[in-house]
Amino acid sequence: MRILSIQDISCVGQCSLTVALPVISAFGIETSILPSAVLSTHTGGFSGYTFRDLTEDIPKIKEHWQKEKITFDAFYTGYVGNKKQIEYIFEVMEATKKDNSLFIVDPVMADFGKLYDGFDNDFIVEMRKAVAKSDYVLPNVTEACFLSDFEYKDGVFTEKYVEDLICAVKELGADKIVLKGISFDENTIGVAVYDGKKIDYYLHEKINRRMHGTGDVFASCFTGALLSGFSLYDSAKTAADMTLKAIKSTTDINHWYGVNFEKIIPDIVELFR
Repeated sequence: MRILSIQDISCVGQCSLTVALPVISAFGIETSILPSAVLSTHTGGFSGYTFRDLTEDIPKIKEHWQKEKITFDAFYTGYVGNKKQIEYIFEVMEATKKDNSLFIVDPVMADFGKLYDGFDNDFIVEMRKAVAKSDYVLPNVTEACFLSDFEYKDGVFTEKYVEDLICAVKELGADKIVLKGISFDENTIGVAVYDGKKIDYYLHEKINRRMHGTGDVFASCFTGALLSGFSLYDSAKTAADMTLKAIKSTTDINHWYGVNFEKIIPDIVELFR
């Protein structure tokens, strides 16, 4: 089993590929990477960071892989730097996929009702194409709203709001959806899992801290669990539990830039056993 994770490398910040590579590997899965960019730090809370765009490297990497007849059982995308990269990602997948390769999309572009720096409506249009091609899509509420032109609401939701939002994302062509960051009261938070027929919920304790990189921890754990044979729901539950544990393991109040996901690696290894 070999997966290709396509997202950026933030040299400091416990996110993106620096999370995906060790976490998915801990499930016993060979994890290859395709960096979309190299940043000195991630973009949340740091200023003056460097950003090396690797867009034009992608076709050359694809050509070499084709020459070497390298293929992948699954593809997992996270933060990609621009809309051109999404087009290139489709080309890489077409050149290196197997007949039954999976495509897992974490449409990293927004949170708390706002797009991240550098993203605009043109990027959203391209990301919708990725969602349409996906086997599994893992948006947070903000991303789901931007993707589907759905009204964004903050705080506590109703089941009708969540179900209507999932239906709106489904209309884009999404097959299976894990909607992150839903809450029906002040004390719990979790996910809504749509398997193509019905919606199931998994909620757990809510910790009132805004921490970077939790979405990457969730998506990486989900991907590792899914490719290890877990069901869709159990993969989402495992990812939520592991993310919560990583947050709880981050006790230093000065450690604001990420979560100590390293602490959950032994748990993943034991789970895989």
